[in-house]
Amino acid sequence: MHILVVHQYYLMPGRPGGSRFNEFARLWSDAGHHVSVLAGTVDYGSGEIPERYRGRIVIHERDGAVDVYRCWTPPSYSHGFLGRAVAFAGYAASSSLASLRVHDVDVVIATSPPLTAAVTGWLAGHARLRRVPWIFEIRDLWPESAVSTGVLREGAALTKALYALERFACASASKVNVLTPAFREDLLRRKLADAVDIAFIPNGADVSMFRPGPRDNAARRELGWGDRFVVMYAGAHGRANALGQLVEAAERLRERPDILIACVGDGPERAALAADAERRGLTNIRFHGPSPKERMADILNACDVGAAVLQNNPTFRTVYPNKVFDYMACERPTLLAIDGVARELLCDQARAGVFAKPEDPEDLALRIRQLADDPAGRAEMGRRGREWVIANATRESLAARYLELMRELVGR
Repeated sequence: MHILVVHQYYLMPGRPGGSRFNEFARLWSDAGHHVSVLAGTVDYGSGEIPERYRGRIVIHERDGAVDVYRCWTPPSYSHGFLGRAVAFAGYAASSSLASLRVHDVDVVIATSPPLTAAVTGWLAGHARLRRVPWIFEIRDLWPESAVSTGVLREGAALTKALYALERFACASASKVNVLTPAFREDLLRRKLADAVDIAFIPNGADVSMFRPGPRDNAARRELGWGDRFVVMYAGAHGRANALGQLVEAAERLRERPDILIACVGDGPERAALAADAERRGLTNIRFHGPSPKERMADILNACDVGAAVLQNNPTFRTVYPNKVFDYMACERPTLLAIDGVARELLCDQARAGVFAKPEDPEDLALRIRQLADDPAGRAEMGRRGREWVIANATRESLAARYLELMRELVGR
């Protein structure tokens, strides 16, 4: 098969971030399929456009066996909501144009957010002599998430337009793939898709990259963690992540010099968070900035507990944070300050972490103390987490399930 993936955030080589489709594309190519990707030119982590992409509408490059078409994305991406909206629209236009350069496609996957990827997905499937099936993948509920976090106003013209685009995408796609069971229930409740048209292929971990390793490694020494008990957050530093709760928890852990909260990643809130910690005189929380993907396994192994936190927001009760799967794959327990399906998966099914109330620094600090003082419990949670990922969420098994879904659609 020739598989076309529409993914604005498809990672550039060596960059940190969610690599779900980078790994899927590699595995599908290894299985003998031709994979092409329509990606954006903005580095998702830094918000910058590498020099080699500037002034180009579409530039073709190879990522191993995968054909990647980097599509012009306006440089306004990191300039607030309006700038990001312009960037989304620009990518939708340039990727739609680029889709016409990719020939003999058998199936299309368009993954959202941004929701505007659905425009390119639909066009890529229909603007041909032979229509091809297309899959609309929902990694996050948009525009619902934007409304619940205050980025968009309920009832505004733009919000209504995005809800209309969501309805169109779900109705016109050959299949809708969701990453959590809560997304499926939401679509059914709002009658956006029939149950038979919804697939569930969630996130997972690359267990060949993320595997248990020594705690005392080069990464721990380079980061200056010494022999402290380290709770590490890895991921975006944005408004929705609400990392201020980690700063507040560090404030309440001043009496435990043996405990360190470490944040690895980047985003628009990082500078302000670091300045706040410095203003408070906190030496038990650090903001290390982004790290290359290939180094993250060593960094995860260097920590004692992985943290996953978000705003205390009803919409986030529907999500699985990607980082949790990587923590489990490295046999590290998770401190989870996200309620809903993530809590059900991590604490009830996998029994691989502890729950803290979202945006409740007192509870966060309490759970961190408990984890620090229970090395045997941490080891057991880590072991169970790795076992659960191997049984349920390896990238290889999920890529195979996706291939079966695509074969079914092409076979029709």
